[in-house]
Amino acid sequence: MNLLTSWFRRTFADPQVVILGIVLVLGFAVVLGLGRMLTPVFASIVIAYLLEAVVTQLQRAGLPRLMSVLLVFLLFLASGFFLLFGLVPMLTRQLSQLVQQLPNYINQGQVLLLQLPERYPQIVTEKQIQQLIESVATEAATAGQQLLTWSLGSVANVVGLLVLLVLIPVLVFFFLKDKRQLIDWFSAFLPSERHLVSSVWADVEAQIANYVRGKAGEIVIVGAVTYVTFIALGLQYAALLATMVGFSVLIPYIGAAVVTIPIAFVAFFQWGWGWNFGQVIIAYAIIQALDGNVLVPLLFSEALNLHPVAIIVAILVFGGLWGFWGIFFAIPLATLVQAVLKAWPRIMQEEPRKAESSV
Repeated sequence: MNLLTSWFRRTFADPQVVILGIVLVLGFAVVLGLGRMLTPVFASIVIAYLLEAVVTQLQRAGLPRLMSVLLVFLLFLASGFFLLFGLVPMLTRQLSQLVQQLPNYINQGQVLLLQLPERYPQIVTEKQIQQLIESVATEAATAGQQLLTWSLGSVANVVGLLVLLVLIPVLVFFFLKDKRQLIDWFSAFLPSERHLVSSVWADVEAQIANYVRGKAGEIVIVGAVTYVTFIALGLQYAALLATMVGFSVLIPYIGAAVVTIPIAFVAFFQWGWGWNFGQVIIAYAIIQALDGNVLVPLLFSEALNLHPVAIIVAILVFGGLWGFWGIFFAIPLATLVQAVLKAWPRIMQEEPRKAESSV
């Protein structure tokens, strides 16, 4: 007990550590308490963070800040219109077609399952297959009810989406235009003596910038390459599946494995076992291998220095606390935790050295 008390007094006697602790606690409290309400703000910050790199490049080329912001913002709006009126209708159409085909897929799957007891009687019985079919039917009915409930509330969803489509571009513009003023305003609420906070942020900021921009580029490149590949192979629902593959890179290791299931599912019911099915699986495996071994090292110039176990734990913890944004920021948040743990003992070790030097 004395050891714990001594550690507590020694640690929190330093005001720098107290300030860092307060900033971290307040930050996590805002995220957990107001995360859902502030989702448009967080999304706008991420987008502005991505666009800031382009604005900086234009400024280096000699353009004024305001002109650079206007050009980049117009490019952002053009990209948004393309996604809204080009990609989203295609994805919606393919998703509706897939939902309409699901009953046929389920019937084909039942026929295949009922053949298993005849082929492998020593492994499965007809009773087990019937129980499995009944359980799948129950889950399908539950999913159908949830889909119906969601469709009944689609008016509210559409209204909310329209609000976001207006609100996010406005926030992005002001985050880009008034970046310096907003940072100065926020800094005014922090104590003047915040060296430890600045040190931790300096360690984390470069990796966060590298991660967010690199991950956005990875989503676009992997999704585009997958779409072209699936179109060349003649796979149905290519745009929908390619979009899923692109966003699967947000969840390292787990995302690629999970997305394999719908790809194999669609390919199997389109062609059955055979070379066409094998081509799709082989092509998907090659894309994943190139992504992990070529694209990621090129996009992420700075190593995150996180063990795979730490990454998976971060995804589970922050994803459970904050949903999609927790998954998206799991690695940067884990990097923040790592930077705090590294800075904490370092600042503690500097105090005795200062005392010795003063003597």
